[in-house]
Amino acid sequence: MLYVFGFDKVCVVLGDLYFVDPDPLKGQEGAERGVRLELRVIQRGELKESIYASTPIEVDQPIWRADFLEDVDGKPFDRTHHHPVFTGWDPGDRVFERALSADPLAWLESKLSNLGELLTSAQFPLDTAGPDDEAELRRAAPEIVDATRRLLERVRAGELGVSPDPDAPLLVDGQWQLVRSGWL
Repeated sequence: MLYVFGFDKVCVVLGDLYFVDPDPLKGQEGAERGVRLELRVIQRGELKESIYASTPIEVDQPIWRADFLEDVDGKPFDRTHHHPVFTGWDPGDRVFERALSADPLAWLESKLSNLGELLTSAQFPLDTAGPDDEAELRRAAPEIVDATRRLLERVRAGELGVSPDPDAPLLVDGQWQLVRSGWL
């Protein structure tokens, strides 16, 4: 499932995620599942045909990411982290914070309430956002947090965030296989 909360020049996208990067050198112990949320650039395209045509919308470059993940055995938020910086489309290192693990949804609402700080820490210019984006995001933060909470409930219930093929081998011909489902 994918949610998109769009503003003038930025948007928040979130969806369920199931992820196994089985490379033991990365230190991951088993599969993760949960909700991934990203702050991204959004662009409105020109109408293609008539004034009644659907507007093209492009959800573009990631700015910041929060992963509300836990191992599939259900240890709550044991792998919850964020990525304050991206290099192009690739996230920087995982950053674990005590406040994020202690109360992830309150932490998220606090982060979404300060778009300027998110842009600055992500090394994006403040004009990446439109003039009303910070106020609109702050107003929408409770709704985004609620959508995150509902997705997490559905992941924990086994409705979302499930393996695309639970019987798929993780090692094929000596090569580690990435197993991932979800929009983000």
